Amino acid sequence: MKKIVITGMGAVTPVGIGVEEYWKNIVAGKSGIDTIKSFDPSELAVRFAGEIKNFVPTDYLPKDLVRKTDPFMQYAYIAAEEALRQSGVTIEPERTGIVMGTAMSGVATTAFTQDALSGASHKKVGPRFIPKILGNIAAANIAIDYNMQGPSFTVSTACSSGGDAIYIAATFMQAGKADVMLAVGAESVLCPLVIYSLANAKALSRRNDDPVSASRPFDVTRDGFVIGEGGGALVLETEEHALARGAHIYAEIAGCGNTCDAHHVTAPHPEGRGAKACIRQAIAEAGIQPSDIGYINAHGTATHKGDAVEVAAIREIFDGALPYVSSTKGATGHMMGAGGITETIACIKAIETGTLPPTINLNEVDPECAGIDFVANTAKQANIRYAMSNAFGFGGQNSSILLGKYK
Repeated sequence: MKKIVITGMGAVTPVGIGVEEYWKNIVAGKSGIDTIKSFDPSELAVRFAGEIKNFVPTDYLPKDLVRKTDPFMQYAYIAAEEALRQSGVTIEPERTGIVMGTAMSGVATTAFTQDALSGASHKKVGPRFIPKILGNIAAANIAIDYNMQGPSFTVSTACSSGGDAIYIAATFMQAGKADVMLAVGAESVLCPLVIYSLANAKALSRRNDDPVSASRPFDVTRDGFVIGEGGGALVLETEEHALARGAHIYAEIAGCGNTCDAHHVTAPHPEGRGAKACIRQAIAEAGIQPSDIGYINAHGTATHKGDAVEVAAIREIFDGALPYVSSTKGATGHMMGAGGITETIACIKAIETGTLPPTINLNEVDPECAGIDFVANTAKQANIRYAMSNAFGFGGQNSSILLGKYK
């Protein structure tokens, strides 16, 4: 098999725009969760989220691009721009492609447009509405501006979308369809429609009086996840291509997993059937032992069932050689399609720096989750060779991306 390496990273997150700002604040244990500012949430049951702070799109993008794009597309574009700039890769049009991951595409634009239409005396919807809500247009805008004529796919596998974008991008290169692939994940779902639905499903934390510490992965007092938004991007190359141009290699994709629970639309399999199979799949592809993995960036959304099932799966697979585990969602909230990429970046930085990002707001570990070092509240130093990012989503979707120190 061809070795696939990572030569560029980009991030737009609630704790910072740019990989270095994101990483600095994640390691410092800062929270990006606060009361929603982009619209008036006062009538909602849940009034807080992980928003991108002080975001002025025209500071990063041309005005024309801003007018014709949804925020999730803007986050994708900005992250992609950073990753490509960091990589320094020269685009070879027919040998360069893109895979975009997003769970809900332009749902917020759809909701706000319908709301405006319902209250308007003149029933008019702008010509840019459809291109602004289509998931693939995020990838299309990037491909158009960078002349990427190779494979172009958009994947929507709920909260696994970002991780699956990495897997699919790597698979294209393994198949010889491209030498360079851009894997991107992005999400912006903040609108009353989505918040009402998730709140009524009892999936969201309701700590309106304390949003900063509302996201509490693995804590006994956790009461649901917090919606986050943002974007992430990775430049993937075949090792041969990266070495030929003298690229700096941050890490290698050691193995990938993708499975389905085939159990329930929203609840994980109670025994973690799909999650365990997915993790094992990635380890088997890498040709290593579970004990070789030093750190896992868990899906860890702070839901009761989800956290407990994931921990049980980790305990079973890593029995006797438990790695450090943390969930950066305590700081960012659940960024859905973007999380699979930004959390993979956290794994890459952990390998590169020897610093493990903490699980913030973890004050008392739930007995169901006990027995694992969750790097509670304060970052730790550890020399690790392999790290794994898990992303599990509605529909029983499971993604595991295993990163290795480049050899």
